[in-house]
Amino acid sequence: MQPVNGQTFTFKGSWWSPERENVELPTAQNIVNQAEIATLLTETKQQARDPKIVSDIIDKAFENATLKNVKACELKDEFVQGLSLKDVATLLNCDFKDPSLRQKLYDTAFAIKNRIYGNRIVLFAPIYTANYCSNSCTYCGFRGANAELDRVALTDDQLRQEVQTMLGDGHKRTLMLCGEHPRYSFDQFLNHVNVVADHKGPKNSEMRRINVEIPPLSVSDLKRLKNEGRKVGTYITFQETYHEPSYKKFHQSGPKANYQNRLSVMHRSLKAGLDDIGIGVLYGLYDYKFDTLAMVAHAQHLNDTVGVGPHTISVPRIKPANNAPTSQNVPNPVNDEEFKKIVAVLRLAVPYTGMILSTRESIEMRNDLLKMGISQLSAGSCTDPGGYAKKAKEGSHQHTEQFELADERSLDQIILGLIEDGFVPSQCTSCYGLGRTGEVFMNWAKTGDIQNYCLPNGLITLQEYLQDFAGKEVKQKGQKVVSEYVEKIENEVRKDQTKKVINEIKTTSKRGQLF
Repeated sequence: MQPVNGQTFTFKGSWWSPERENVELPTAQNIVNQAEIATLLTETKQQARDPKIVSDIIDKAFENATLKNVKACELKDEFVQGLSLKDVATLLNCDFKDPSLRQKLYDTAFAIKNRIYGNRIVLFAPIYTANYCSNSCTYCGFRGANAELDRVALTDDQLRQEVQTMLGDGHKRTLMLCGEHPRYSFDQFLNHVNVVADHKGPKNSEMRRINVEIPPLSVSDLKRLKNEGRKVGTYITFQETYHEPSYKKFHQSGPKANYQNRLSVMHRSLKAGLDDIGIGVLYGLYDYKFDTLAMVAHAQHLNDTVGVGPHTISVPRIKPANNAPTSQNVPNPVNDEEFKKIVAVLRLAVPYTGMILSTRESIEMRNDLLKMGISQLSAGSCTDPGGYAKKAKEGSHQHTEQFELADERSLDQIILGLIEDGFVPSQCTSCYGLGRTGEVFMNWAKTGDIQNYCLPNGLITLQEYLQDFAGKEVKQKGQKVVSEYVEKIENEVRKDQTKKVINEIKTTSKRGQLF
């Protein structure tokens, strides 16, 4: 990892991560130059009105992402494969009123996603361990000032019930989340990570990958998360908005109000050896063009300074949350057409990344965005601590959720929908399990070689689900998908290996064989 050419930054500690430490980090201004972002958006407005210029940029993105550009092929660099900030600004400024140009954007984004990851869609579900929070984020139901929220921190046994329920539904991948408060410490969360990792469910199932979306930590605590947290995969922290004045407006108090601390946490994560990282924007807080361009600039800065871009990019829109005023009166709402453009442009700009869409969005919107670059979906989600076990028992949730859901289908229903739409549902965890993380993963993803692993492993995990958990219709239709797609594996040795594993899943209790 190369030096970041930054300045000594004092992490002053927080309730969650109290140790003070001096680390060499870039300033927020060096990570995302806000004046440069604003200037690019102003300067490219005229170009964005020219369909020929916009069409050429889309063509360039496809050529770069598919390594038809000689320079991209030689350097194997995702930001040669992607687009410059100026090109991204031009696309964001384009209104795409011409239906043919708009469709070209969508089709190209989908083609790039398929070039790198194939036709598979990765599925996961979140686990909320506690909703105590001392931050005053005006868009969030967990905010400390929300006196109407029933505060909960799961016990170990309650968490095991959650995991047992999820495993019984067939989940294998999770994202663990919580608020930030001294009543629920980082040590408690780290213990909960291992409670989830150690739990065995039906058919000897387990959570094979645990991603975490938690408050920023010091380098020393990030090392603990890496070394002590069994099965921890990607460390995710959303900047929410990169526009600093808006960030301060909507994060009024609490540790999260520190813009520099939050923006530099990915550099701390990489210093700590936690080399799979995920970023995101909460759309609606500020102008979507600024925040999208700034997020691409953040990704580029990470690549340029530490050699690892974001493994995932998340694109949530603000949804209504109990007693959260900004969620009820969104300051910069993003309509559906703008949202589709955001997803497609991000796929062109950062082609290698896994793009995540949550159950905040409707079934119809999720189906549309799968054809514009999304590669990961949350499925069968609950956003309240203890929600899975309570829903299974009583068919309802307590009023402890972080925000409202729009897609409340079960995992089985979502898998059926994906199969019927021609996708391969996947719960693959092989890259994490076999050490293909950080820079190693980037090298595979940048060249498109990761697909050689995605399809076989996706089919294997799908067969496991069909054998152990699927309903009758899903099992019948899913088996046809497995039989069809296994023949599309180009490497004959890998094809034979995959067929052997699939047959063992059908005839034995052996599970978890991934490539």
